[in-house]
Amino acid sequence: MKLFLTTLLLVTIPLAAHALTPEERGLVIAQEIERRDTGFHDFKATMTMLLKNKHGEESLRDMRNQTLEVENDGDKTLVVFDQPRDVKGTALLSFSHKTGDDDQWLYLPALKRVKRIASRNKSGPFMGSEFAYEDISSQEVEKYTYKFIEENDFEGIPTYLLERYPVDSNSGYTRQQVWVDKEQYIPLKIDYYDRKNALLKTLVFRGYQQYLDQYWRADQMFMENHQTGKSTLLSWKKYVFQAGLTDGDFNKNSLKRAR
Repeated sequence: MKLFLTTLLLVTIPLAAHALTPEERGLVIAQEIERRDTGFHDFKATMTMLLKNKHGEESLRDMRNQTLEVENDGDKTLVVFDQPRDVKGTALLSFSHKTGDDDQWLYLPALKRVKRIASRNKSGPFMGSEFAYEDISSQEVEKYTYKFIEENDFEGIPTYLLERYPVDSNSGYTRQQVWVDKEQYIPLKIDYYDRKNALLKTLVFRGYQQYLDQYWRADQMFMENHQTGKSTLLSWKKYVFQAGLTDGDFNKNSLKRAR
């Protein structure tokens, strides 16, 4: 990774060092987040997705997730819906990339066809949720430029507040504000600003657990849309790391057989 050795040196110095510009400091923090989450190889987990509209009406979906780390590139991810019946067998395959457009395919069992998600549609909602397709892909450092804003607290936890700006012109966001735990280098909250630079959504991470004595994963991810009054709660369970997944578990044929 570019600046990797520089990053290792810098993170041993208090990040309040005035020698760094806000842009340099933001990049250093983002690189350290990635460094600490590198090397897990793969994992599986089960998920529930609770959708709530502005009237408080709810619907629940059961899902499975599997992720494969790819050396020198973004992760590969497969999400499969198990319940309810109207979405059973629907699957999303994502190949994240450090540079360039991500590759995403959606399998629709009712049509028995695989649909490629065009990069211009990445800002659209994933399966009616408040998560966009671009939110589902792994958030590689190279997808953004950065700026350090300040040190503050989020719910009593000391944090770094960063702004990151999507490199991709097809992104649905002008910027994102990210609150990062100063000790563990994990995101606690993200505010998303739309193309008009108005606050669109807020994502809050809850119940972090550590796996393999290194890798932190949130039990819950709550996304609230401030403009529509809708929300989506993702709850993660049964994490299994280093489950032996390979590239063969992540191709367009795996979409069709992932029932």
